[in-house]
Amino acid sequence: MAITKVSQMGQISIEGMRFYAYHGVYEEEQIIGNYYTVDVHIDTNFSKAAASDNVDNTINYETIFLICQAEMKKKTKLIETLSARIIKALRFQFATIQKVRINIKKDHPIPGADMSHSAVKVEESYVSKCPRCAANFICYKDETCWCQSLRLHQKTRESLKQEYKGCLCKNCLSFFAGVPVGEDV
Repeated sequence: MAITKVSQMGQISIEGMRFYAYHGVYEEEQIIGNYYTVDVHIDTNFSKAAASDNVDNTINYETIFLICQAEMKKKTKLIETLSARIIKALRFQFATIQKVRINIKKDHPIPGADMSHSAVKVEESYVSKCPRCAANFICYKDETCWCQSLRLHQKTRESLKQEYKGCLCKNCLSFFAGVPVGEDV
């Protein structure tokens, strides 16, 4: 039985990832370490994964965990900086993130104080509207975005930046690159 192609929006969540790491403003925090809990929620389109039943067509939660684990190993003073690094690594790995939310909790953040944790919550949305055709598309607006790898002449890029406010969708960029819609640019 074939699966009919429909747009399936959904969220991939990994909650309660526990790490022991050495982040903090104070030197003793970077020596003694502390427990951190990380939650990641990613909005994406499940259509391709649902139709293929192939993990390569989705945002693999094991990869999310491995990205968080790798970033937790890098000492940093602020968990705000840590959350920004995790988000950037996720964007670099996955081109289909529409929205990402990260919550990082630090256990007992002030030695001797009666409190369970501090937390930083960050949310970023990447759905943009094409200024040329008004279609919605995903744009990361940095060097991790899919459009940075397009074969497009530098003068054409400069002209498009002057003519349109914001990034163009893949179909419009394909037009300016002289590539038929549906082919890789």
